Amino acid sequence: MRFTEIDLAPEVLDGIETMGFEHMTPIQEQAIPAILGHKDMIACAQTGTGKTAAFMLPVLSELVDYSGNGKIRALVVVPTRELAIQIEQQIQGFSYFLDVSSVSVYGGNNAENWNNQKRALTQGVDVVVTTPGRLIQHLNLEYLDLSEIEFLILDEADRMLDMGFLDDILKISKYLPNDRQTLMFSATMPRKIRDLAKQLLHDPVEITIEVSKPATGIDQRIFSVYNNQKLPLLQDIFKDDSLSSVIIFSSTKQKVKEITSTLKRKKISVSEIHSDLDQLERENTLRSFRNKQTKVLVATDILSRGIDIEKIDMVINYDVPPDPEDYVHRIGRTARAEQKGIAITFVNEDDQHKFQRIERMVDREYEFAVLPAELGEGPKYERNSKKGGKSGNYKNRNFKSKNFKGGPKKSFSRNKNKTRPTGQRGSGGNKPGKSSSPN
Repeated sequence: MRFTEIDLAPEVLDGIETMGFEHMTPIQEQAIPAILGHKDMIACAQTGTGKTAAFMLPVLSELVDYSGNGKIRALVVVPTRELAIQIEQQIQGFSYFLDVSSVSVYGGNNAENWNNQKRALTQGVDVVVTTPGRLIQHLNLEYLDLSEIEFLILDEADRMLDMGFLDDILKISKYLPNDRQTLMFSATMPRKIRDLAKQLLHDPVEITIEVSKPATGIDQRIFSVYNNQKLPLLQDIFKDDSLSSVIIFSSTKQKVKEITSTLKRKKISVSEIHSDLDQLERENTLRSFRNKQTKVLVATDILSRGIDIEKIDMVINYDVPPDPEDYVHRIGRTARAEQKGIAITFVNEDDQHKFQRIERMVDREYEFAVLPAELGEGPKYERNSKKGGKSGNYKNRNFKSKNFKGGPKKSFSRNKNKTRPTGQRGSGGNKPGKSSSPN
């Protein structure tokens, strides 16, 4: 379905056309008409399906005819500062032809950042994108007026609850008018999300889009390894110099630092991102990676959800994530917008039970790749045993790479298909290029 077939404001449609977007994604097809119909909504859709446009385009359409009195009209609550920044940048792109203002509000020890946020919140802004904790800080100082909020959007609600933000969300809701429209988006739909929906939403429309399934364009490659084989295998992977953009996920800050140090010694362009970095350092690191000035980004799960970085060639799970849903979110950083990408996962003996849960969730038994001969054999992956499995009778697939012995040469690099732009507007007002559908 085309965007021109639904009742969005002409100014919003002009922005969509200028950005080159034509067709809606499934979540946009279902969500936008319901939001324009003033319905509360709970939507289950994973990262990369176009959620931001699904809720922001109809909200912006509703704000077109608003004259403005300095009051906040729409509040978007998200789990991380990175996602807040990203969504606010996308709003700037979507509202190219609209007289709508927006600000992102998030934590950090930067006094100038705090003052800029306070100024925007008190002098007048239409749309606020915020993390829960930071908004609570502003609310506690009693200068923030949320009494005319018409739209409350909770994005990645499951992630916020996992991070312990339930009380903050409920506290924020008490400052909002009861007749607002509330939209909740979540990648998963556990009971705690439904319980929260019952408290905040009124007679909501429910939408479910492809819950927790990896994108079909992702080439998933799994290795069974001992811990001491992980770093050598990682170094072998990076013998392929055609890789231009890689994210490595690890479970702890200490491992992130160790991986980064090892790759730097191999003269690989690499940066790290984790909670020890302050906000400015994290923003600079992400900007450098987005601009392809840094080839490899090593991260904790701070980046597993919600961050839209184009043209990621490969995602590497140095450790198996604790939750099956996080596996989908991690590898979903590549193969965005129906493109191709590679996801590699290292499974040690202790993580076999975690990987079994992933297999059950995606309803697939993975074949395992053969390690390079110089690394020796890894542990058997034993399905259905206490650690992993039955008798270890699994298919061992030759890993066909130009750097792995025993098979035809095949590069790690993904297909060089075009990807869509993020739809952000630069400081000079340059308009984004063409694409098929927005994020």
